[in-house]
Amino acid sequence: MTTYRLLLVALGALILTGCAAPPPAAAPAEKDLLDIIRERGVMRVSTDANYAPQSYFDEQTKTWTGFDIDVAYEVGRRLGVQVEFVTPDWSAITAGNWARRWDVSIGSMTITPEREKVLDFTPPYYYTAAQFGVRSDLQDAIKGLDDLAGKTICVGEATVYEEYLNGKLNIEGILVQPPADVKVATVKTDLECIQSMQAGRKDYDAVLTASNVLDSAIKNGAPVAVVGPAVFADRIGISIDKAAKPNAKFLAALSKIVEDMHADGTLSALSKKHFNGFDLTKLPR
Repeated sequence: MTTYRLLLVALGALILTGCAAPPPAAAPAEKDLLDIIRERGVMRVSTDANYAPQSYFDEQTKTWTGFDIDVAYEVGRRLGVQVEFVTPDWSAITAGNWARRWDVSIGSMTITPEREKVLDFTPPYYYTAAQFGVRSDLQDAIKGLDDLAGKTICVGEATVYEEYLNGKLNIEGILVQPPADVKVATVKTDLECIQSMQAGRKDYDAVLTASNVLDSAIKNGAPVAVVGPAVFADRIGISIDKAAKPNAKFLAALSKIVEDMHADGTLSALSKKHFNGFDLTKLPR
């Protein structure tokens, strides 16, 4: 091969080598949900507009009010972001797979093994006890839990109260087994059960809800009377969607805030403010 041909071959090899595609660049790491929220400057919080004293929208003042609302605002303040509230159905919140329509639930959600399959939880930020309330016109006939057998009990849809009555609640804090053969009626939130009784309807004989919700309703004139002891105690956590990955930084930040709010007395003070002086930040016995 002549010197000229050798030069051509070498030149061709050099051109081919230079035109070869560079190795693919590494894909940029996905941002954690915490970073997305901080860049946005707003944390979207799912809540209930009709669950006093935990959360409700005051139509007169056009403001959000309640224990969970104040907790959400304080979490936002400590994260350095604004808070925006959204109100999906409770069943949609507990089902997970939120498709990032909201970032976090600060809405009095009981931590259960079933929910932990689709949601990540912080340590509990407060605790509640489940309590039966009977219509006032029935309190002479229904004086104990055994008297609730066969009665119609109203509960919120997809709540731990519904699971308890159906014998499906899987938590450590069950204190009393549910009454026998009850008929379970569900509405969007358990507070609607009480409001139905207050409106004079007799669809339900009793309601099962958080003791503080029942206590607040009775103090506000609802025709309901407490019957029997508390039937279970539950741990309430802030939750985020497992599907919203990556979210480890966000969960760690929320958990640290909950621990700090316990340590500095913020949660205790908010509990006393909204729950008639009671501190619900410790597990009831």
